Amino acid sequence: MGNALVDMMIRIEHEQVFDEFGLLKGGMRLVDAAIIDRLLARLKPLPVEIATGGSAANTMYGLGKLGIETSFIGKVAADDMGKFMTEDMLKSRIQPRLLQGIEPTGIALALVTPDSERTFAVNLGCAIELSPEDIDAEMFEGYDIFHIEGYLVQNKELLDKALHLAKEAGAKVSFDLASFDVVEENLAYLKSIIARYVDILFANEDEARAFSGLGPEKALMEISKTVPVTIIKTGDKGSLISDGNQIYKIGVIPATSIDTTGAGDLYAAGFLYGLVKALPMEICGKIGALLAGKVIGVLGAKMKDDTWEEIKIELNKLV
Repeated sequence: MGNALVDMMIRIEHEQVFDEFGLLKGGMRLVDAAIIDRLLARLKPLPVEIATGGSAANTMYGLGKLGIETSFIGKVAADDMGKFMTEDMLKSRIQPRLLQGIEPTGIALALVTPDSERTFAVNLGCAIELSPEDIDAEMFEGYDIFHIEGYLVQNKELLDKALHLAKEAGAKVSFDLASFDVVEENLAYLKSIIARYVDILFANEDEARAFSGLGPEKALMEISKTVPVTIIKTGDKGSLISDGNQIYKIGVIPATSIDTTGAGDLYAAGFLYGLVKALPMEICGKIGALLAGKVIGVLGAKMKDDTWEEIKIELNKLV
């Protein structure tokens, strides 16, 4: 479950636009539709690529491409972007549970700098209209893992109910911290729900530091005191995994980075694939690294079918 968003990706050469629009490089700022329009007008000469997005939806996309049965709960409008998202999910083997909202479908505008870093201006649109009343126990029945993104922390009642329903249905809870600024703004609440509900936690280095005040290795040890499986992604250095008993250091695959959009989401997809297949923890991490390494070679979080065929060949070598 997550914010159902359509990604609009633009490569930029200069960072001046960040100062102009109050954006923090590498971060995510929630904005209204007018600012999205102004940004698009400001960057009008540059080409725009459009794809379905949202952190949790990207992870379901990766799992679907690997043949895992998935579903996605979110809210879109009865507009062209909402129709685009529904059709794209079906093509990607995701069963869309997309409820209809009032405001337009949400937009995530990703500005990609030459160092492959992405900075987001996000208008949640009707994604934020998803409410506790929209979800019920039936939506969670029959699933082994419930994966949720930290961006939903803006609706704590929804998040509380979803986590409770997932546990009641017997699913393990997988949680992605999403963004360091989200963690900083909601630290006490996140610590509470993670200790109570979360079985698998994904964080990057900045998010782990915001959550624990510690560097990656010490953060891993601290978080794993309450979370059974903790993953901290450390960029081009790889990732660290703790299952409570052992720490695994996972490297990266050789890759030319074009855009880091979706790298963490696809890492999560690969890792969760390994868990679903009951593979060793180290192999789960290596599958995550494989998907992350492949997706940074393209703009956005979607890869072509021939790239997925390459991934499956490499995956067979790992397992």
